[in-house]
Amino acid sequence: MQIRVGGVPEHFNLAWHLAIENGWFAKEGLQIAWQDVPGGTGAMCKALRNNELDIAIALTEGIIADIAGGNPSKVVQFYVNSPLRWGIYAAPNLAIHSINQMQGKRYAISRYQSGSHLMAYVNAQANNLTIQEQDFVLVGNLDGARKALANGEADLFLWEKFTTKPYVDSGEFSFIGECKTPWPCFVVTATDSFIQQYPKALQQLLGVINLSCLMLKNNGNAPALISNRYGIKLSDAQLWFAELEYAAEPAIHEPIMNAVFQSLKQFRILKTIPPIIQICYEPNIVAV
Repeated sequence: MQIRVGGVPEHFNLAWHLAIENGWFAKEGLQIAWQDVPGGTGAMCKALRNNELDIAIALTEGIIADIAGGNPSKVVQFYVNSPLRWGIYAAPNLAIHSINQMQGKRYAISRYQSGSHLMAYVNAQANNLTIQEQDFVLVGNLDGARKALANGEADLFLWEKFTTKPYVDSGEFSFIGECKTPWPCFVVTATDSFIQQYPKALQQLLGVINLSCLMLKNNGNAPALISNRYGIKLSDAQLWFAELEYAAEPAIHEPIMNAVFQSLKQFRILKTIPPIIQICYEPNIVAV
């Protein structure tokens, strides 16, 4: 059977591409139709709602907020347990050199409810800054942010640090600082319709990708492979890979998810704490 899976075209998803290329899904009778989604989690939320994807590898904060808002999908497991390092950037011609100079500036974001949108609020609250809705400029993706900053349509944007590092090295962006997610950064999410129709295929898929993640993490050549495939300096790939922690198990530990909910409420991404079964795939929830 064919399963439509989407994720950002970044190094986090190398394990998916290796599993596809090595035929590991095919051995289980699963045909993965991978879709790169450069628009990020906001675009994946829309694709899940519109039945354009069956499964998405999405940022934790964005997908949980969207499911709480009515997206007919469920988190089926954590994907990456380590936090995401969000770099904070400005156009180099602007006199912005520190986080405390960000007040009143315009933020380029891919979409509302995307990571670039929600993490702007997380960073602002952590640093006693205020953001108004009119401070956001919709740009679609990283290329859109590059154009917006170059054209003076926006002043700042947040994006995964190692993906954007080459633009800092080239002088296109000025690095202001970083903001780490205080929760596991990526989850695997499936639509309710896919879960209901293909529960066995879902568990097979999770088994394959979790094994691929374990094999990649134990591959001593992984940083060089990441550097070559994604255009990241080897030293940066080594630093990122050393911090990377895949979940690598088809489980959602309830205490961890409840802690995520509390953090999302603290940062006003969630208005109230939802029941865990509203957000997560019940058979994979582990109470302890």
